[in-house]
Amino acid sequence: MNFAEILTAVGTAPWVPLVVLVFCLLDGFFPPVPSETAVIAAVTLGLASGGDLLFLTAVLVAAAIGAAAGDSIAYAIGRACGTDRWAWMRRPRVQTALDWAGARMVARPALLILTARYIPIGRVAVNMTAGATRLSYRRFLPISIVGAVLWSAMCLLLSVLAATWFGHSPLLAAGVGIVLSLVLGLGVDAVARLRERRAARVGVTPSRTPDSASAAASPVAHGQRV
Repeated sequence: MNFAEILTAVGTAPWVPLVVLVFCLLDGFFPPVPSETAVIAAVTLGLASGGDLLFLTAVLVAAAIGAAAGDSIAYAIGRACGTDRWAWMRRPRVQTALDWAGARMVARPALLILTARYIPIGRVAVNMTAGATRLSYRRFLPISIVGAVLWSAMCLLLSVLAATWFGHSPLLAAGVGIVLSLVLGLGVDAVARLRERRAARVGVTPSRTPDSASAAASPVAHGQRV
């Protein structure tokens, strides 16, 4: 048995969906965890190795459940602690993302929660801000679930493309799927940065609005009781 066969056997083992669920859950409040990479690698290996429907379904369901659960943890952190309690929250890029989220949470929470999932760091920032600004959890959870399902479907699409192009080599197909996910993430991030720069050139501050600025300054916005 060569390395590719070993990797395929390991990558389609029955415990893989559980690993995917844990990765997706952790990524909800700890962005360095490569949840998207784990999902796409597992699904692509499954497709390239024959496409066991039960295994693929288990991976995708686990990914969606883990992603939604991770969102809820980030929401709970934001609600309990606000968005500036710990040092890592005050890092420039993180603070910029939190400010950006705060400026849009009141006006368009559903659109913000759904789209931020595809922006590096944006997902955590938005979900924590939703908690810190006291967005109703009964409103947040359904949006989060829809976003998790759509994200899982996107991972499936990228995996199908990779497996279709390189299905003869499961290892290569998994690698291509991971690269596609990275390119997509970088592309979305670049578009978001470009929009911010264009807004800055015309004298619009994209990170705050008057309402969000006052909300961020209030005790409620920082997860404190009044």
